[in-house]
Formats: sequence, C-alpha cells, structure tokens
Amino acid sequence: MADRNGKLAALMEEGNFSHKALARAVVSAAARTGKDITCDHTYVSRWLKGAIPRGDLPRFIADALSRKVGRSLTLDDIGMGAAATAAVQAGVGLDFADRPEDAAKTVSDLWRADLAESDVLVKAKPDSVAWHEASVRFLVAPPDDSLTGSGTRAVGVADVEMLRSTADMFARLDGQFGGGHARRALIQYLHSDVRPMLEGKYSDAVGRQLHNAVAEALLIAAWMTYDSGLHGAAQRYFVQALRMAQAAGDRLLGSSILSAMSHQATFVGNYREAATLARAASMGPAMCLTPTLAAQFRAMEARALARMNDARGTDLALAEAERQLSLRTPDSDPPWIAYFDEVELAAEFGHCFRDLGRSVEATERGAGSIVGDGLNNRSDFFATMVQAEAYINQGEAARGFEIALSALRLGESLKSARCVQYVREFQGRITDGMKRAAEFHDFSEQAGGFRLWQQVGVQP
Repeated sequence: MADRNGKLAALMEEGNFSHKALARAVVSAAARTGKDITCDHTYVSRWLKGAIPRGDLPRFIADALSRKVGRSLTLDDIGMGAAATAAVQAGVGLDFADRPEDAAKTVSDLWRADLAESDVLVKAKPDSVAWHEASVRFLVAPPDDSLTGSGTRAVGVADVEMLRSTADMFARLDGQFGGGHARRALIQYLHSDVRPMLEGKYSDAVGRQLHNAVAEALLIAAWMTYDSGLHGAAQRYFVQALRMAQAAGDRLLGSSILSAMSHQATFVGNYREAATLARAASMGPAMCLTPTLAAQFRAMEARALARMNDARGTDLALAEAERQLSLRTPDSDPPWIAYFDEVELAAEFGHCFRDLGRSVEATERGAGSIVGDGLNNRSDFFATMVQAEAYINQGEAARGFEIALSALRLGESLKSARCVQYVREFQGRITDGMKRAAEFHDFSEQAGGFRLWQQVGVQP
C-alpha cells in the first residue's frame, strides 16, 4: 500500500477543508478549465491514503488548495509530484498545441520530467516528424485569441521584466561556460517561478508579453539542453518555445527558433531537414524579416548544404547572407539577434568551407571569427577548433596543433557536449602520418592535460 499523503493532510487542515469540501473545490477547479469531472469524499479518502489520481486531477487539487491557503502550490507541495512525473507521456513536448493553455501545461510537464531526470527525456532522440509538423503549424496557424489568465496570483509587467533579466543572465552563463554549467538551475527556475506566472491572473497585454518572455527563456533552455547533448529533450524545448512565440504573436522570434532547430538538425546529421527548417525560418515573418535575421537564416541553410556537399548551394546561401548583413542598421533588429555580426558570419564561412574540404578558404574567411572577450568562450572555442582542422587538412599540421591547443585552453571553463564532439572530430582528422611526426607527440603530451581532450580520450 502507498504511504499516507501527509502533505495533503496538512494542507487540508491549514485550509480547513473537510473531505466533502475539498471534493467540491476540486470539481469547481476543473469547471474553471472547462472540464466536467466526478469527485466526492471517497476520492479524497483514497488520496489521503496515498493513492495518486490520474490525468489532470492532481492539477485541479493543487488549484483548489492554492485558492484556499492563499499561495501557489505545486504537485510536489500536495504530495503528488513523483507520480505525476512517472505519468509523463513519451511524446510530451513534441506537439505544437492547439491552445496556449495546453502549451503551458506541456512545458510544466517538461520541466517536471527534466528535473526528475525522466528517461522520457534523458533517452529521447530527435524526431524528424516533430520538426516538420511544428514548422508547418507555425507557418499556417491563425493568431491565438485573448491570452488572459484567470489564476489566483496577479502577474504584471514587473514580473515579466524579472523573467527577461533572469533569462538574460542564463544566456550569458551559457555562452561563457557552456550549457552544462547552469542548465538545471534554469529549468528549476522555470518550474518554480515561471510556471506559477503562466497559471496566474493577467490581462491580454501582459499575457502576450509573458508568453513572449517565456518563449525566449525556453529558447535558452533549448540551446543549453542541446549543448548538453540531450537532443531529444532540446528538440521539445525548441518546439514549445515556438508555440509560445506563436501565442505572443512574435513572428520574428518564432522564425529565429526555427533557425535554431535547423542548427540542431545539422549537428545531429539531419541535413535535409535542417535546410528545410532554415528556409521555413525565412518564410515565417513574411515582409517583416530584417537584414540580420535574413543573413542568419541563410547562414544556417548554408551549414546544412555544406554538410550535404552542395558547394553551389552553400556559396549562394553564404553570398546572400553576406549581402543581407551589409544592409543592417543599428535599429533594424530585435535585441536578441544583435549577437549575429561579421564575426559570427565569418565563423559560418569557416564551418562551411571546412565541411566542403576547401581548407584554404576556411582559414582565410574564418580568420576573423574569434572574439576573445572572455564572454563568448564557447563560440570562440568552436571557431578556433574549425581553424585548427582547416590547417591540418591543408597539410600544415604543426600550425593546426598549435591552434588546437588554444582551443583546448578555452575549453577548460566549458561544460559542453558539443565541444567534446568538436574535439572528437578534430582527432578524426589526424592521419596516421601526422601521428608519426614529432609535432604530434609534443601536441599530444600537452593536449592530454586539458579536460576536453581527456573526455574524448586519445584515439588509436
């Protein structure tokens, strides 16, 4: 028999709930969401004995108790958190929900399952169908109706600004130390602080700002999860970020999320899907597309095409990206795309030419792709490692090893599965002939002292 639910009993006592009164309050909570349920005092008796109700009932119980005790309660607070996590469906987060309130419930389930390290997320692989369906739904779905919230907690503009500032902090940590550094802290913040906001009381105007801010925070969570190597979970965060952007009516942000999906699809080897997602990103904002966003979207398309060895398509996409970026003005873009500049585009040139086997061009066009300000360590690591690969590919192994050591020094502060993969790919480019040279032995001895090299292990 399950253990007695002491948390629920304590909350009932605090709220002066009898069994029958709680049952009536739960029915009312369900009715507020449009659900007609059956619940009486015998249900409550079973819950107190440790039984966990199925479906949405735990959420209705939490809502009923929250209203009576005057504070927002989680499923953990009412003693039903673990069972709710176990009940998470395998496909959670893959669907582009019909209604914003369904998306809010989905992200709550995602955060809970993530914090519990549920196998549903930890072992999940990316789903090509989910990429396709989410992009199509975003492109054709009509605008959502009113985004008012009818919960107990009042949510205002100040709450939204706190969310934005907190998300910005996590974005800086991500770029400086890698997604593995503070990813779990971000998910905990979203679950404990942002979930009650989505369930709160707010006007349509505040609701749209809130959903926009949540979309940006989910995008950061998606990047950090992707960087941590949890690709199935990351895809789900990207899809839900896209749905929140749709609710907020932010076509530019939604298209940028499609571009981020393209980036991940290329990394995991789904090149055709990646190119399609990048093209869908360009279609999303219609006539509102800014030059910087257009450049970034074409650069993502070029990445995918280069991996497919489509040299002509890559060159055309990169040329258009360069042309579009030359048209940017200081006030033409939303602030979250300000990072994409000539330095970022140079890094894209380096990646693409390396993948096409055009190593000399990779070193020439990618030479200006390193910032070196200490705030973008992961981007600098990627760009430096690409340069190292390009040099050894053109026969300048000693120069390539020297540059690789610079990258490994940057990597000392990074917790990133993507960085590990870059090192693994670099090792794969070192031929047997290079390994017999004195330069490699010197390099190998020094590289062995760096964390990322140790994580990969020396390839035979």
